[in-house]
Amino acid sequence: MHATTPASGFHMADVRAKQATARRAVAVGELHAGAVGYAALVNRTLPKGDALAMAEVAGLQGAKQASQLMPLCHPLSLEYVDVRCVAVPERQAIRVYCEAALTAKTGVEMEALAGATAALLTLYDLTKPVEPALSLQSVRLLFKTGGKKGAWFHPDGMDAAELAHYRPHDPAPAA
Repeated sequence: MHATTPASGFHMADVRAKQATARRAVAVGELHAGAVGYAALVNRTLPKGDALAMAEVAGLQGAKQASQLMPLCHPLSLEYVDVRCVAVPERQAIRVYCEAALTAKTGVEMEALAGATAALLTLYDLTKPVEPALSLQSVRLLFKTGGKKGAWFHPDGMDAAELAHYRPHDPAPAA
C-alpha cells in the first residue's frame, strides 16, 4: 500500500529508508539582561531562585519535548543532552548552549534548538521581576554532525572557547 500526502501538504519526512548514524547538534543563544538583571543572575539573587540552575533543567526538558512543540519533528530517543549557561560580562548577557546527540535516522538540530530556547525563556521568566527590558538574541545552530551530508557549521563560526569545549568532528558520513 502506498502512502499519500495529505491535502494540507504537511507530512513528517519519511526516514524509513535512511541509515541510522551517530548525530550531534549544538545550539546557542543569549539573554541580554542589562546591569541589574545580569548582576542578579550571576550572583544568584533573583526572587524566584537560581535561574541559571533552573535554566539548565528547563533546557534538558525542552530538548526532550521538541516533537511535542513542533508538529513535524520526529520524536527521538535522545542519548545525550547537555545544557550550560555561560556569563558574558562584556555584554551583560548569559550565553546558553544545548548539545544533543544520538544514533538515529534523523538529526537532532531541533532538539538542540528547543533546549537552548527553553533555557533562554526560563532565564527571561525568572529575571523579568528585576529587569523587564530583556532580550533574547542570536539563537542559532552552531553545528551538526552525522547523516548522509556529514558536518555542517554555521557561517558565523565558533570562537576558540566553543571549538575547545565542543571539539566538533564528523564521524564517517552514511553511505
